[in-house]
Amino acid sequence: MRVVLASRLFAPEVAAAAFRLRALTTALTDAGHRVTVLTTRAPEGAGPPLETVAQVRRWPVLRDRGGNVRGYAQYASFDIPLAGRLLVRRADVVVCEPPPSSGVVVAAVCAVRRIPFHYYAADVWSDALVASGAPGPVVAVMRALERATLRRAAGVLAVSDGVAERVVALGARPERVEVVSNGIDTDVFSPAVDGSAADDPVLVYTGTMSEWQGADVFVRAMPEVLRRVPAARLVFLGQGSAERDLRELAGRLAPHAIEFRGVVPPVEAARALRAARAALVSIVPGRGYDFARPTKIYAATACGTPVLFAGAGDAAALVRDNDLGVVADHDPAKVADQMVAMLTGATADPAHLVAWTEENASLRSTGRRAARWVTGVGRLRRAPALRGSRRAA
Repeated sequence: MRVVLASRLFAPEVAAAAFRLRALTTALTDAGHRVTVLTTRAPEGAGPPLETVAQVRRWPVLRDRGGNVRGYAQYASFDIPLAGRLLVRRADVVVCEPPPSSGVVVAAVCAVRRIPFHYYAADVWSDALVASGAPGPVVAVMRALERATLRRAAGVLAVSDGVAERVVALGARPERVEVVSNGIDTDVFSPAVDGSAADDPVLVYTGTMSEWQGADVFVRAMPEVLRRVPAARLVFLGQGSAERDLRELAGRLAPHAIEFRGVVPPVEAARALRAARAALVSIVPGRGYDFARPTKIYAATACGTPVLFAGAGDAAALVRDNDLGVVADHDPAKVADQMVAMLTGATADPAHLVAWTEENASLRSTGRRAARWVTGVGRLRRAPALRGSRRAA
């Protein structure tokens, strides 16, 4: 089959979507399909392009000050040219990544050309806007775009049961939704990335920093942590809309103990996780985003590093039920207690963490599952009613 992937993010950019689509591309080409990726020019410093497994077509786009394609103007700079790029590209099936504005463009072009498309729902964007306190009109527009995309998709790939339930509530037909778990590249994120295990009392937060994730709870906990473990250090890797506020808060509460390193290559993030006593992950509870399972959990466990999750919902259950670390309420005092405990004693078996990740969250396996679903549903598109089954990954 001729498969076209449309995404503003692709390797070598450092993002969960880029890793996920790289795995899908590899699985599709391994199965004998011809893949074309319509994406953006990678920012400077992202590393060499990885374009050996597929035909990757890059287009210049607007990026924000952090080098991200994030924001309405930035999305439009990708979405508008995408329409023309899709109109002239031969395809049997198209796979589209968020944002929903890209989904609407893909849905419109595919309707004109009578080509099936699949939407890769890594999260629910309108729910994320609600969780971050966005204005009502902005949420309403995003929800309308998301509904339109989900209702017209031949198939939807959801990264968890929680996301699957939300996309069905927004209009996707249940029989067209397949749960394909998020995953991590276990060739990069592994204990072998560095010979040194955790020696110094360091805690690491990796990835996106947004309002609904509430990473400020770790910063607010640091004064108490430092009182009990004076040598403790907290390292942030990544960026996001909440980064500026986090930096200001850190400067007031613990300026010499908290470091922000920005976006780093995956192998550097893996080294930092391997050398940390624990990885920090959080979601503010009660904002409508408790179904999320952040990929940063898998990045840590793949390196043999336990997770401290602050919050509730699916991610808390994931960590607790699979012995991946510890869970605390999203409260600075309770988080501080767990940070101290993880800095001063073992909380999980590294060998168990690595083995669990390889079996349950490897991108190799999730990429293969996604590839089977995409190509299978694509062949059924001309049937009067699309039928399938939703399997828990």
